[in-house]
Amino acid sequence: MARVAGKNAADWPLRWDLLLRYRLIEVIALWEGRLTTNHLQRAFGIGRQQASKDINHYLAEYAPSNLIYDRSLKGYRPAELFTPMFTRGEADEYLQMMHAREDLSCAFEALDVRELNTEVLLPPSRDLRPAVLRPILLACRDNLRVEIQYASLSNPEPEYRVIQPHTVVHSGMRWHVRAWCEKNSGYRDFVLSRIQDKPDISLAGEHGPEQDTAWQQTLTLEIIPDPRLSPAQQAVISRDYGMTNGVLAVTCRAAMANYIVQLLRLDDQDHREAIAQQVVLGNRKAIQKWLWKDS
Repeated sequence: MARVAGKNAADWPLRWDLLLRYRLIEVIALWEGRLTTNHLQRAFGIGRQQASKDINHYLAEYAPSNLIYDRSLKGYRPAELFTPMFTRGEADEYLQMMHAREDLSCAFEALDVRELNTEVLLPPSRDLRPAVLRPILLACRDNLRVEIQYASLSNPEPEYRVIQPHTVVHSGMRWHVRAWCEKNSGYRDFVLSRIQDKPDISLAGEHGPEQDTAWQQTLTLEIIPDPRLSPAQQAVISRDYGMTNGVLAVTCRAAMANYIVQLLRLDDQDHREAIAQQVVLGNRKAIQKWLWKDS
């Protein structure tokens, strides 16, 4: 059983399949402005009667004032005072759903939950093999050590490492695993596509996420418009990123700060023209010690 993540429904127990359907109802209605039973039918492979039942149950039990049936649209539209119950009402939720749709459609040509014209640019796929991921996930779950053959930019020739992984992470561009490294006697990130062989499960380890200081430490990155821009240009950037008083505060684990810096191109901000850089890291000195550790 899952628990609803919405503002007013946090204690409602739901099966995962119903939770996903209700989230789709809210995302499509809010961001596309028109929800039909076809959306649920195509997304979940259910019949029209079941899709209609899901929408009616959503309205009757959880959000009676969220949707209005519009005969001209031949579907439901969001009410003026639409209040998300199972989602946060943020654009990223819609974009992530479109991302998932694009990714799945590569394998399932007929899959399509949208009715508007949208496209999502996907990053190139890395060489992530099931034979690598499965034992890594098992080790994370059961606190086990793993023997791997690994190549990195600092050590391009594959070498054997013994690691104890605790969390698999997607950085926005690639998959890696956060793990204790016996060679370095510290926690490191290992890119999964750089593991050369099938990892061998070893004995139980003693270095879980609780001892990972960078994983437990929380940082706030202060993203600001590039000061080299004109005040008018800075105002455009501030609106673009939804900044408050010219600052976008991004909270993350210290171990993840590198990846946010890379995604926003803050790693080389002094060597680009302001019009290309657009945003910079305002509190770089405060977080510098957490950046750039290579495996």
